[in-house]
Amino acid sequence: MSLENDLRSRAENKCELCGATDDLRAVAVGPDAREGADKSILACSTCSVQIVDGAELDQNHWRCLNESAWSTEPAVQVSAWRLLNRLSGEAWARDLLDTLYLEDETLAWAQAGQDIGDDEDVVIHKDTNGAVLSAGDTVTLIKDLKVKGAGFTAKRGTAVRNISLVHDNAEHIEGRVNDQRIVILTEFVKKS
Repeated sequence: MSLENDLRSRAENKCELCGATDDLRAVAVGPDAREGADKSILACSTCSVQIVDGAELDQNHWRCLNESAWSTEPAVQVSAWRLLNRLSGEAWARDLLDTLYLEDETLAWAQAGQDIGDDEDVVIHKDTNGAVLSAGDTVTLIKDLKVKGAGFTAKRGTAVRNISLVHDNAEHIEGRVNDQRIVILTEFVKKS
């Protein structure tokens, strides 16, 4: 059986990301060059062009990730995680990324395939000790922080899990404290 036939069988002849049934093809989920059904997804032309060719993402099309992100297939989970990171400027994508859970091995695979791009355009987030922060990390507050507009104080020692990075500001991260999404200055956190 060919790779595409294996994927069509697994995906029931539907795009594993959006569910479309037309113009399907196998898409390798790198960075590993090894091909196989466990390292590939079946995607429609709309999805594959935006994934493989790096075309600008159609934010409305990718709302399909609300369902496909919960797939049991690691290759689909990795693809969804990467797309949600690329869409992190959208509130719905950040919220979904915050709730998404990947096994450690799958998360490492997803992070390994991230495109860094031009070095001068990269915003690197660092905690108070200089440790590099990544989306999905857990950080601990190093001082009490009064949360403006929310009416509470985030206490020192509070763990903030599954953080999101503010892509245009290296000094800001986002996370949930007391079930409220807040922006936190990186100088007030340490990586756990």
